[in-house]
Amino acid sequence: MNRKPLLRSLGILALSSPFLSLPASADAGGRRSPPVSAARKRKSGAGAAIRVAGLLLALGVGPWAAAAGHELYRDDFAGDLRQWIVEQMPGGAVTTHDGALDIETARGCTVWFRTPLDAPVRISYEVTPLPRVVASDQPAFRSEAASGPLSPVTDVNCFWMARDLRSPADLFAPGLKRTGLLSDYDILLTYYVGFGSNNNTTTRFRRYAGDGTRPLLPAYDRRDSRFLLTPSHPYHITLVAQNGVAEFWRDGERIFAFPDSAPLTRGWFGFRTVRSHLLIRHFVVETP
Repeated sequence: MNRKPLLRSLGILALSSPFLSLPASADAGGRRSPPVSAARKRKSGAGAAIRVAGLLLALGVGPWAAAAGHELYRDDFAGDLRQWIVEQMPGGAVTTHDGALDIETARGCTVWFRTPLDAPVRISYEVTPLPRVVASDQPAFRSEAASGPLSPVTDVNCFWMARDLRSPADLFAPGLKRTGLLSDYDILLTYYVGFGSNNNTTTRFRRYAGDGTRPLLPAYDRRDSRFLLTPSHPYHITLVAQNGVAEFWRDGERIFAFPDSAPLTRGWFGFRTVRSHLLIRHFVVETP
């Protein structure tokens, strides 16, 4: 973001706005107003400065604002899936359209970003969980022609800093045999969040140990409704791996911060879901 034009505009605003400028020395008819004391001028000027500072703070501009990261990768999903590798059980599809990654899945799907990432790293994206229509026992997805009961939104999940210790340097090496079934991923060494998982009843952070175990600590198991999914709400998700801490942020609120005594400093990122329909936009990877 180029902030110089913004700062220049705010400076002009401070000088020209009737709400921010100092009292004039003449009224609209040209008659001189009573002299304004130096103290009153200082007070008015200070008020204007405070209001401008408030605008800057709200816009994330100024020395107090967090420094923007250096962008490493971006995908606005305007083209194909060349940056991604899809592992999906039968009964769904992964496509791009209208600037979104569209994941429809019945039995499980992981969509991996093809490039490994190194800490410190910050991953961000927007994801919208959509209801899907369930007809009989066979999952289907909402369309103009679809009708029937709606299933709950569920499983806006993700892996980050993931490695498979059978092939640490290549997550996609032949013979690893991942199909999209969740249990295929138990062997990973990774950070994982299940946001609104288990039919939107839990939100959990886990650090998969790389040996088939997936420890869950009570402090990282959230069940209150405010931590669960709202249908059709576009969530802004941020994942961080930095200084030995893994973080999960939702709409500007840090939900999990996990201090790791053996931090995962290199690995792959993946979207993960099951029995769901997700639209994902504005994927960005940057240094914090």
